[in-house]
Amino acid sequence: MSAAGIRAAAATPRTVRVRFRDPLSAEWIKFWSLRSTYAVLAGGALTVTGINVNSARVNADRLTRNPEPPLDGPAGLPFVFDPLAAAFTDPAWQLFMVFTACAGAAVVFGEYGSGLIRTTFAAVPARRSVAAAKLTVVVAVALGYGALVAGASFGLTQAVLRDHRGLSIGDPGALRAVVASALLAPVCALVGMALAVLVRHAAGSVGAAVGVLVLLPGLFNGDTYRWVREIGNVMPVNAWRELVKNPERAIGAAKYPITHLEAWLALGGWALVAGGLTVLVLGRREV
Repeated sequence: MSAAGIRAAAATPRTVRVRFRDPLSAEWIKFWSLRSTYAVLAGGALTVTGINVNSARVNADRLTRNPEPPLDGPAGLPFVFDPLAAAFTDPAWQLFMVFTACAGAAVVFGEYGSGLIRTTFAAVPARRSVAAAKLTVVVAVALGYGALVAGASFGLTQAVLRDHRGLSIGDPGALRAVVASALLAPVCALVGMALAVLVRHAAGSVGAAVGVLVLLPGLFNGDTYRWVREIGNVMPVNAWRELVKNPERAIGAAKYPITHLEAWLALGGWALVAGGLTVLVLGRREV
């Protein structure tokens, strides 16, 4: 090629095709480059398993001292110890929801706070590809994280309760409870992402996540009006509660119950709406 041809080729701009795996790799690196990610995930795992194992240990000590049920249940019914409930205590898993939501939100508000989001969109103008890459990374990590925490919580608590009717994964309701708790992680992480896209502020995103996932369901727990209870039933925490119930230890029946299928659909609906909102807002909103 002549010198003129070389100069002409050098002066001609080249279009670089961005493949989906490129923003996916970038988002994976960015996710694990935040030191807060390790702190949040490790703190959440230790907190949840610690609370649940302590609950199992306390119950094991009490049952060792007094093997007969010493308490009365609701409506005067005899107290029936539920080993599955020790693995999935409400306070622990509500904290777990907050931890995973914060991890998902950090993927978004971290970039907005540092201004890196402008660089990201300059490198990859296809915003929806960036949003899809973020969602893919968050869902993959949260799903693995949820499975790890749910499996560890169930395994450790039932090991503590092995002499007190501890369960195996094959017992009725056990596998469903573990799977539901594992899937709770990506659902909450996606909700955290969607809220962060809307709020774009760290403290605001965390506060919104706590409000939506933990506080808001408390407003819809009454049974006076059916519509109130129906709204409450589809909240992530209430759908999860239905799925982790032990079918062999259930006492009484709710006035307006939710079926297992409806609970699964509720969790899936929250994930789809949150993911869709994230893609929509990231794709259209100015930075």
